[in-house]
Amino acid sequence: MSEHSAMAAAVSAAVSLHSSNSTSLPTRTTSIVSPERVKFNKVSLLYRNVSSGAKAVSIRAQVTTEAPAKAEKVSKKQDEGVVVNKFRPKEPYIGKCLLNTKITGDDAPGETWHMVFSTEGEIPYREGQSIGVIPDGIDKNGKPHKLRLYSIASSALGDFGDSKTVSLCVKRLVYTNEQGEIVKGVCSNFLCDLKPGADVKITGPVGKEMLMPKDPNATIIMLATGTGIAPFRSFLWKMFFEKYDDYKFNGLAWLFLGVPTTSSLLYKEEFEKMKEKNPDNFRVDFAVSREQTNEKGEKMYIQTRMAQYAEELWELLKKDNTYVYMCGLKGMEKGIDEIMVSLAAKDGIDWLEYKKSLKRGEQWNVEVY
Repeated sequence: MSEHSAMAAAVSAAVSLHSSNSTSLPTRTTSIVSPERVKFNKVSLLYRNVSSGAKAVSIRAQVTTEAPAKAEKVSKKQDEGVVVNKFRPKEPYIGKCLLNTKITGDDAPGETWHMVFSTEGEIPYREGQSIGVIPDGIDKNGKPHKLRLYSIASSALGDFGDSKTVSLCVKRLVYTNEQGEIVKGVCSNFLCDLKPGADVKITGPVGKEMLMPKDPNATIIMLATGTGIAPFRSFLWKMFFEKYDDYKFNGLAWLFLGVPTTSSLLYKEEFEKMKEKNPDNFRVDFAVSREQTNEKGEKMYIQTRMAQYAEELWELLKKDNTYVYMCGLKGMEKGIDEIMVSLAAKDGIDWLEYKKSLKRGEQWNVEVY
């Protein structure tokens, strides 16, 4: 099946996704645009300027003057006017599934799906935030299921470019427990099995940790394992697929994505298209652990791939406009620390202390699960 066929008929996106099992709502096909011909409308995002009010004080000479405003820490992230928790578990937003597409190959270990939900603009999220999903049904105690949080995989404009949708990237969780029973993750299976037209209970948006830097000339290093790619797809769409009056990315975006097999590489065609169009601003390195090895014959995990650029990465990390974002499996940060400890030591720097200072300066951002 053609890589482009199903998504071209469902998402007016800049690039198609792998779509062996794709379904879409027929009502969306009124605005089919082939991926090659997509044009994004110019969008002007208005950020609210926040300033601390200064209070007037009276002094002996009866002259009114202004007290010095307290020095507040100014965030380096795009966090002005960010909305959190507009929808809570007791009153979730009811969206509709518009599209649900499997984006891993049939021989991949496990399935990952890309899904798009309608929000009608009611969930004003930003790149790097998450939403909660409450799966249908009840738990073993007869109570509604608790929400699960998922990083948003679309830019604030959404995959259709109209700010009325939100997308997720979800891996179907299926495993065998100690008793030999097959266990299915409640929410991931609910989501991966959704058909277009189905209702979805959504909460949020939540989170400020992973918001993008304000500086359009920043170096942004993105480290993802598996579905941890979600927030970085949202960043990269904003940087390279969309046009804004008040934001144009001129820095360096460097993505490292770790997956087990080539058939598990998520959004590969999109990233290749971005690289082709922005060769000076975008670098992408894949680490395919079951198929690739380094010079020593070691499996190519994300930290193994990073180690090949260790000196260059360390030089970047010494700059005050370099931002590291990490999303995915919990163990990934430890492997990256191991590379950095010895590099920093060469410069007489204690890496773990240095990393703390990066965190304080919002330059080291981690969301792992």
